[in-house]
Amino acid sequence: MATKPHPEQCETEGRVCVFFDRDGVVNRAPDPERYVTRFEAFQLLPAFWQALSAVREAGAVAVVVTNQRGLATGLVASSELERMHQHLVESAAERGLEILDILVCPFDDDQHPWRKPQPGMLLEAARRHRLDLARSWMVGDQESDVLAGRQAGCRTVRLLRREEPSEADVVIRDEANLAETLRQCLAEGALKGAPNE
Repeated sequence: MATKPHPEQCETEGRVCVFFDRDGVVNRAPDPERYVTRFEAFQLLPAFWQALSAVREAGAVAVVVTNQRGLATGLVASSELERMHQHLVESAAERGLEILDILVCPFDDDQHPWRKPQPGMLLEAARRHRLDLARSWMVGDQESDVLAGRQAGCRTVRLLRREEPSEADVVIRDEANLAETLRQCLAEGALKGAPNE
């Protein structure tokens, strides 16, 4: 069953955005730990740079949206998180790329409007940066990312490394295919209206 877009998604029109989940998409997933707790363990994925290049080529912008419950539980220090994200932004700039914003949900409450699968971070980014959610995409490796994207009114791409159902518009099995997938998605989105019509 399709998830209805959140009513606030109609409030903004503007730039096309690709929203990226962080762990498992931007950086190596924290396995076996649940969180990346130290800067030294924050390993950026080469496939992410290729995907970010595809976003730039399409004239879109990129925003990272990440649940970080470890901040609330004390497993992740805010100073370490800041180092990780500063490194991410600087590494992008060194490659001639840009991350428009990084939004973090630090809360332990699963019902908090910012915590995915709630769409609050995407809606906030749209307000801040005049993003056109109906032409934007959410990329993640968890179904909560897909649900957040759909509730915000975006199309969705899921990087699915195991066999399970997904409501994502596009499913890929290998992050090496993400850049080309985004090129196709963004080109297709330029010709279409709102998702799930």
